[in-house]
Amino acid sequence: MSLDEATRTRTETDSLGSLQIPNDAYWGIHTARALENFAISHRPISVYRDLVNALAMVKQASARANRDIGVLDPDKADLIDRAAQLVIEGRFHDQFVVGVIQGGAGTSTNMNANEVITNIALELAGREKGDYAFLSPIDDTNRSQSTNDVYPTAIKVGLGLDLLTLLEELDLLRQAFLAKSVEFHDVLKVGRTQLQDAVPMTLGQEFHGFATTLGEDYSRLKENAYLLCEINMGATAIGTGITTHPGYAPAVLRHLREISGLDLETATDLVESTSDTGAFMSFSASLKRNAIKLSKICNDLRLLSSGPQAGLGEINLPPRQAGSSIMPGKVNPVIPEVVNQVAFAVAGADLTVTMAVEGGQLQLNAFEPVIAHSIFQSITWMRRGMHTLRVNCVEGITANHERLGAMVGASVGVVTALTPFIGYAAAAALAKTALLTGRNVADLVVEAGLMSREDVAKQLSPARLSGLEAITAAIPVMTGTGAQDLPADLDVV
Repeated sequence: MSLDEATRTRTETDSLGSLQIPNDAYWGIHTARALENFAISHRPISVYRDLVNALAMVKQASARANRDIGVLDPDKADLIDRAAQLVIEGRFHDQFVVGVIQGGAGTSTNMNANEVITNIALELAGREKGDYAFLSPIDDTNRSQSTNDVYPTAIKVGLGLDLLTLLEELDLLRQAFLAKSVEFHDVLKVGRTQLQDAVPMTLGQEFHGFATTLGEDYSRLKENAYLLCEINMGATAIGTGITTHPGYAPAVLRHLREISGLDLETATDLVESTSDTGAFMSFSASLKRNAIKLSKICNDLRLLSSGPQAGLGEINLPPRQAGSSIMPGKVNPVIPEVVNQVAFAVAGADLTVTMAVEGGQLQLNAFEPVIAHSIFQSITWMRRGMHTLRVNCVEGITANHERLGAMVGASVGVVTALTPFIGYAAAAALAKTALLTGRNVADLVVEAGLMSREDVAKQLSPARLSGLEAITAAIPVMTGTGAQDLPADLDVV
């Protein structure tokens, strides 16, 4: 394109007057006014690819429905259909330029889509951009529609598409933790409750727990997908369906289901559906649940890898970058840290959604743009956060076998496994002695004559300590297991 072509403009007119629009722009005067009015976020709606695709899908479905019911010329419907398809295929996304935060309940977003798709269609027809007498953004591309049914429907369709990719990434992360649970199946470690030493378990069990909690979140998110399936196409302004043909709503639903692949349905009460945004609040809450639980896992990874010399140091996270500009050799858990921050942002976004849902009045919620931005940002950041956690952290985690073994060997928590055979009081006394003297619990039990070396070894085997091997038969309890029968130098607490 020559410099002259790039600087040429066309004149477009609306009810407020006329503006000069860059001739190479596929957007028009309504978008231009939004660019002037809402220079706030400096983040165009095109940052959310699936929202743009969903807008194009709605326009494509509407064109087909309007053609079917005879309210739109078939040739015009075909042009709009073809233009929308190009957007769905990923072209012209850079023309969706209005900011994600905007007044007007999403009108600027809807008009941006109408103008871009119309001008693409005009070019397909061999016409000039802005030749709205031939094909109109409002009378043709927006036929039978209002922002108030297009925008929330596009949000739901876009989130439905986004959710599919989030679930894929979540399951890959779950599988990564599951693979580590197999790798660490026989690695014994000390479990902890309230940050204090508890009873033994295996590192594999710990990582299996991470995988299980992510699997539960996968199920919850998938269950909540139904919240995104109720749409209000055909409602137009407030749900009464003014300006629409009676056959439009079922026709557009049929086509949008086919185009999107989603199991959509038309709301039974279009007035209620147009004003209510509770579905977004519930879906946002399910994202927050997933984010908070993922953050807890990241907290555990940071704690388990702490040190490496003066902390727990049970696992080693892959070193991703130098950790300090002043301390040579320091490496920080930067990947779990960034996922923690994603979770904080998701929690904050959920509060924003909650307040925006509450803030709606009467027949419409004007704050759907910030609802859409908050949820799309949450789902996008979570998907990327899960990916980097899996690829740059979890898949490369290794166990510090030597340190884990030393801590289990020195742990008095193993005495818990012996309480069915020597009694709680004797076990407590032995635990105290072991802590004071630094001696091995097993040795103290044998020396006290409470159990044989063979029986102690059996009960303190890794399989028994971790519960991987159930106790199937009782071991005869040795005589003299009361606290009063312990050696005199053992202090009963």
